[in-house]
Amino acid sequence: MARYIIGRLLGLVFVLVAVSMITFFLTRMVPGDPFAAGERELPEATQIARAEKYGFDKPIMTQYLNYMNGVLHGDFGVPFQAPTSTVLQLIKDTWPVTIRLGIATILVAYPLGILLGYVAATHRNTWVDYLLTFGSTLGLVLPNFVVAIWLILIFAVRLDWLPTGGWGKPQNYILPVLAYSLAPMALVARYTRTSLIDALNADHVRTARAKGLSNRKVMTWHVARNAMIPFVTVMLPEIPNILTGSIFIEQTFRVPGLGKFFVTSTFTRDYPMIMALVLLIAVVWGLTYLLTDLLYTRLDPRIRLH
Repeated sequence: MARYIIGRLLGLVFVLVAVSMITFFLTRMVPGDPFAAGERELPEATQIARAEKYGFDKPIMTQYLNYMNGVLHGDFGVPFQAPTSTVLQLIKDTWPVTIRLGIATILVAYPLGILLGYVAATHRNTWVDYLLTFGSTLGLVLPNFVVAIWLILIFAVRLDWLPTGGWGKPQNYILPVLAYSLAPMALVARYTRTSLIDALNADHVRTARAKGLSNRKVMTWHVARNAMIPFVTVMLPEIPNILTGSIFIEQTFRVPGLGKFFVTSTFTRDYPMIMALVLLIAVVWGLTYLLTDLLYTRLDPRIRLH
């Protein structure tokens, strides 16, 4: 097991190098100047000075090697959209907010999704199943910013129960979490239903029922554990998406999180911020897939990792 984990972590290092190279060279290939001042062209002396300051006057391979040397020393550069700060400082200030919102979303979406999927699976082909399936499909196709606007109109504007946005108070979590959790809850419900139905139809489950085991023991020992494998395969990789933020939710509810930088950095060609965010996502995804593989061995002893 230890050998497998070390091998996967070493593989993740090579993945990060490949991702950094692809991202670095692609961002430099996009036409445009990150320091362009609208339609007004900057003086040539100013352009030269900025190019020298950020190393854009050097060959692109030299720029990449200098950047990676800085990363290895913990220096991810200065974001162009916030030159008085650093990339690490921006992430340090904003990501905890996004993580708190994401954890609250997971704590709401996953248990409720599992419960709804369980109810749908145990009431298969009844009106309960049809209603929950329709609701989960609707939750997947509705954009979260549409849900966010409707929640604001109903609970903040019409009923005046909750604030329209902001951060720092417990009530500020309610509407963003509700809007953010709808899609993952629907996804969890659908996969829980599918996994449970597949497990319920398995031969060993029919054998267990024929032996006279109670429904509770059958569901606990024979159904739930086998249903968890496809569930883990799909649902754990969803966690990085939640923990890295949503531009629509954070902008709509004025949450000072990391999500907004995923879009603004692209529009403003903020190369240091783009590189840091891409590497951050790659690390989170790599560790999540490693955790997924390790959980397989706990759920099914027949699975061996080499």
